[in-house]
Amino acid sequence: MPIPLLSVVATAVVTIALAHVSFAGEILQVEANRVVEIRVVSDKPYENPFVDLELDAVVAAPDGTRLQVPAFWAGGDAWVVRYASNVTGTHAWTLECSDTGNPRLHGVTGVIDVVRGRDDNPLFRHGPIRVAGDHRHFEHADGTPFFWLADTWWKNLCRRMTWEGFQELAADRKAKGFTAIQIVCGPYPDEAMLEPRWETEHGLPYTARDLGVVNPASFADADRRIAHLVDAGLVPVVVGGWGRPQKKARSTLDQVGLEGFKRHWRHLIARYGCYPTVWVVGGEATDAYGPWAELAKYVAATDPYQRPLTYHAPGDPRQAIADNAVFDFDMVAIGHDGLVTARKTLDLVQSCRKQDPPRPVVCGEACYEGHMQTNFQDVQRHLFWSLMLSGAAGHTYGAAGVWHASVEGDPGITPVYDLTTWREGMNQPGAAQLGIGRRLLERFPWSRFEPHPEWVEEGCFAAGVPGEVRIVYMPRRKIYDWSGPTVKRLEPGITWHASYVDPATGRTFDQGTLAAGEERARDGEFKAAVPSPQDWVLVLERVTR
Repeated sequence: MPIPLLSVVATAVVTIALAHVSFAGEILQVEANRVVEIRVVSDKPYENPFVDLELDAVVAAPDGTRLQVPAFWAGGDAWVVRYASNVTGTHAWTLECSDTGNPRLHGVTGVIDVVRGRDDNPLFRHGPIRVAGDHRHFEHADGTPFFWLADTWWKNLCRRMTWEGFQELAADRKAKGFTAIQIVCGPYPDEAMLEPRWETEHGLPYTARDLGVVNPASFADADRRIAHLVDAGLVPVVVGGWGRPQKKARSTLDQVGLEGFKRHWRHLIARYGCYPTVWVVGGEATDAYGPWAELAKYVAATDPYQRPLTYHAPGDPRQAIADNAVFDFDMVAIGHDGLVTARKTLDLVQSCRKQDPPRPVVCGEACYEGHMQTNFQDVQRHLFWSLMLSGAAGHTYGAAGVWHASVEGDPGITPVYDLTTWREGMNQPGAAQLGIGRRLLERFPWSRFEPHPEWVEEGCFAAGVPGEVRIVYMPRRKIYDWSGPTVKRLEPGITWHASYVDPATGRTFDQGTLAAGEERARDGEFKAAVPSPQDWVLVLERVTR
């Protein structure tokens, strides 16, 4: 029975009723960076297919690469392979099953034709993200810089966050300028194993402590949400589970066991590796909480797409897991104590940037806005600007209510940190203000910026491209203080245009041009009073005409 040529606009679900073994010459068509699904059905029963079998599709791409793509058990007798590629042309696939005696799952072949896409979604137009060649930033597969501005939705696959609410929150974050969402798909933080709060609309994703009994219907709920993030242009940053001990029990990795967690990660890769994902092997993972390094090596070896891999480190990411060479970037995550945490986070970001090998570094968790009625918008601006101008590759925000999917009557966490609901948290002002910061930086060649603390006095932050652009952040000072930052070491012979930008609103206050030799540029320094006593971003742009 031939399979018709398909023009796939979104994720394509292609059901193959296996009447024979070979599908050579039959073509499925999909746009570049879109996902095609191949569903196969076994007529041989297994007691627990999720554990008893491993199924892969070996795909030969037209550029000569061969990918071993894991399949996942979809319930009943069905297995699914999900595949995506940014390489146009003909991709030939062959199924390889651990049970080589099953002709419906082993030796089956077919062809996928990947064609040029037409979608404006940057994740489809430019492709999935990767570490850039300078090892300091992220970029899309085609080399387009990617600005990491993530939000924290740790528990948002659970049913407290309804499907309608999930869509509302995604639309809000997209509109405010976010580009990625950090979300847990596995054991949750601050919850016991298999706690009912894990449940999606169709129950617990797993029903055995070793994660050996899967609920495909529950994972189908998660599938819809992960796919929706991608369709909204938001990169899913998938966290495989939490590291530190929960509810006075052993760590989740110790409870599940390494083999169970490997099986879980293979399952996640099979379902979501085809999307432009980023992997976080564990939240608050350290050597003290189990063999996370060994698990990370398994993830890297199993993922055919080689998506960026890291871990959420409660401390120095170059030390919390000592054997950390497998990780592609550093993620700092150390607490919520306002400007004290901001300072510690800055110290770790700067320390990571001095380490070899060089890697991008991001703040993965710090000072959730409204957390226990603290860390409001001024702290959020301080974190974003101090870190971005000190060489961070991006920044992750978080808000009380949102990260734990809180609703009236169930804050989603015990002990209760916040009674803020997710919708209240969604409307905290700091989120929009970080989007303003991203859009301001993207007016310039931000991916070429380097930190330049020598350009300003202590307490301010500066970065840019010498001779082209300087961005300075001056944190909030005492009230009734209109003094501006002193910008030092201005290059001789350059005329600059100066402006102050309010990081809370984006309003710009023009300070005019600053010509070489002018009074305000005497001895290579510039200083101008700020429009009001608050924190400010000062922009100096070279005048080229």
